[in-house]
Amino acid sequence: MILPTGHAQRPIWEPYLSNYDEGLGLVYERFVLNDFLDDLRRHAQIRTCLEAPIYGMAGVTGINSVPLAQGGCDVTLVDDTSDRMNPIQRIWHELNLPANMLTISPGQWGAIPLPDRSFDLVWNWAALWYLPDAEALLHELARLSRHLVFVAMPNNLQIGYWMRKLIIDREFFPTVDERWVDIGLVRKTLEKAGVTIIASGVLDVPPWPDTVMPANEVLKRLGIRSKKLEDQFTGDSWSWSTMAYYLGEQPDLRDQVIKYAWLDHARLPWQVKAVWAHHRWLLGEVRTE
Repeated sequence: MILPTGHAQRPIWEPYLSNYDEGLGLVYERFVLNDFLDDLRRHAQIRTCLEAPIYGMAGVTGINSVPLAQGGCDVTLVDDTSDRMNPIQRIWHELNLPANMLTISPGQWGAIPLPDRSFDLVWNWAALWYLPDAEALLHELARLSRHLVFVAMPNNLQIGYWMRKLIIDREFFPTVDERWVDIGLVRKTLEKAGVTIIASGVLDVPPWPDTVMPANEVLKRLGIRSKKLEDQFTGDSWSWSTMAYYLGEQPDLRDQVIKYAWLDHARLPWQVKAVWAHHRWLLGEVRTE
């Protein structure tokens, strides 16, 4: 039994649809994901893509596929919450980018009303554990793709995951289906659906743990009271917004953030990076014969 995705009265995604300040960790995550998606688009000659579901990453919902649209892809986004989709349409209009948007009911993830083999790439980022039936969704991804399927989930091997689960965010985990952080289960389900896994690895490997919340909130939940530390993570100078970068308001933001990507860029086996990586991923090719 999966409970609603937000464990507070106000959905955790709602504030970010108007306040674009996501924090350094999320902006870093977006930039390394953007680079990955852009490389995939170019090397696999992707022209059409489907992101389903679009809610997985914290921060501003609905902008994961922006780099694909910027690269000329015909982007389709699927969500099951109309209260999210209307602001997301406004955000894409603000970015002056086209996207096809489809809202379905929460029970439709196993029967998305789109034709077979419609997209070169079908993907989602950290979304599976929010669904009532992630297995059905993975079969739909296989049905809808004519080439590639890309799925990533939080990495339960790294320290931030357990810090969050055992100490600072214990109330979150009963609201999700934690089985789906098992990347082996994701692999088996995709293979059963007719997808051949052609690559796997880790992504989002910054030099800090994955707590999925601003640093000042982490300090508070750990019971650390230090004005000096709090001042480092709050105030007008502590503003990190991917949207501001996209809109040309913070053109130097990527350079400020990507300098932390030395572990992501290090020529190390992914198994070594997995100790610290925030996400694990699979890339599969659909068998169409």
